[in-house]
Amino acid sequence: MKSKDISNNILLSLFKVSIIALLLYLLFKLQSLLLYIAIAAVISLIGRPIVIFLKSKFKLGNLLSASVTIFVLVSILFGIISLFIPLLAQQGENLSLLDIDALQKDIEKLVFEVSLYFDLDKSFWESFLPDVKNFESISLSAIPKFLNNIFSLLGGLTIGFFSVIFISFFLLKDSHILENSIFIFVNKTNEKRLRKSFESIKDLLSRYFLGLLLQINILLIIYSIVLFAFGIKNAFIIAFLCSLLNLIPYIGPIIAALLMMILSMTSNLDADFSSIILPKTIYVMIGFIVGQLIDNFFSQPYIFSKSIKSHPLEIFLIIIVSGTLFGPIGMIAAIPFYTSLKVILKEFSSKNKIVRSLTKDL
Repeated sequence: MKSKDISNNILLSLFKVSIIALLLYLLFKLQSLLLYIAIAAVISLIGRPIVIFLKSKFKLGNLLSASVTIFVLVSILFGIISLFIPLLAQQGENLSLLDIDALQKDIEKLVFEVSLYFDLDKSFWESFLPDVKNFESISLSAIPKFLNNIFSLLGGLTIGFFSVIFISFFLLKDSHILENSIFIFVNKTNEKRLRKSFESIKDLLSRYFLGLLLQINILLIIYSIVLFAFGIKNAFIIAFLCSLLNLIPYIGPIIAALLMMILSMTSNLDADFSSIILPKTIYVMIGFIVGQLIDNFFSQPYIFSKSIKSHPLEIFLIIIVSGTLFGPIGMIAAIPFYTSLKVILKEFSSKNKIVRSLTKDL
C-alpha cells in the first residue's frame, strides 16, 4: 500500500472519529431535548388509541383529533395536580407559622418511643444515620428554604411542560413523523419491513402504557381503601404517590412501602406509640402487602401478557439484567426497548430458532 493511501485512510479514520465525538457531544448537550422527545413519544403512544377512536367513530381529521386528545390528556394532568394544590397550600401556611422547636420535639419523641418499644439505643440510630452525630444537632429550620428551592424549579418545569405538549401534539397529528426521520438513513429494500415493525411496536407499546395506567389505578384503589380505613391524613394523595412509585420495577414498591410507613406514623405524632401508632402502621403495611400481592400475582402478569405478549419470567429477567447494567432508568426502559427489539428481530430474523421461540406470540 502506498504511503499516500495510508495517509488518506488515517485522515478518513480521524474524520470518522471526529464526527462520532461531535455527535456524542451534541447528544450530551441536547439531553434535555432528547428527554422531552422521549416523554412526548410516550404521551403520543398513550393518546394514540384516543386519536384512532376519534378518527374512526367521529370522522375527525388529524388536526382536530390530536387537539382533542391533547386537551383530554392535559385536563387529566391538571386534575391530578389540583389534588395536590390544597395540600401544598396548607403545608405552606403551616411552614410559615412553623414552631421548629415543637416539631423537633415531636420527632424526637417519636424516635424515643420507637427506641423504647424495640429496645434500641442511641448508637443504633447513629450507625443507621452515620452523618447524624446526635439528635440535638438536627436543624429543621432548613425545611422552608428547601421547599422554596423546589418551587423555584417550577420555571424550568413550565418550559419543559410546554415543550413536551408541543412535541406530543405533532406526534399525535402525524404519527409517522419520527419514523420518517429514521427512514432517511434506511435503504429502500428494508424500509417496507421496518415500517411494518414500527406499526407493530406502536400498537404493542400503546397497549403497554395503557396497561401501566390500569395497574396504577388498581393499586391506587387498594391503597386508598387501606389508608382511609385507618384514618390516615391525606390518604388519597399518599396512595397516589405510592402507586406511581410502582412504575419503577422492584425498587419502586420498596420506596413506596417506606413512604407509606413513615407517613402513617407521622400522621399521629400526638398519639401513644405502642397502643395507636404502631398497631395502625402495622395494619396499613399489611394492607400494602396485600395490594402488592394482588399486583404481582394477578394484575401485573395479566396486563403484561396481554399488552406486550411476553412471559412474566421473561420480563423479570430482562428487568433484572437492565437494572444491573443501567440502574433504575434501565429498569423503567427495559420492557419498551425489549418489546421493540423483539418486533424488529421477528421481521428481519424470523428464520432464527431463538428469535422464533421468543416471538412466537407476537
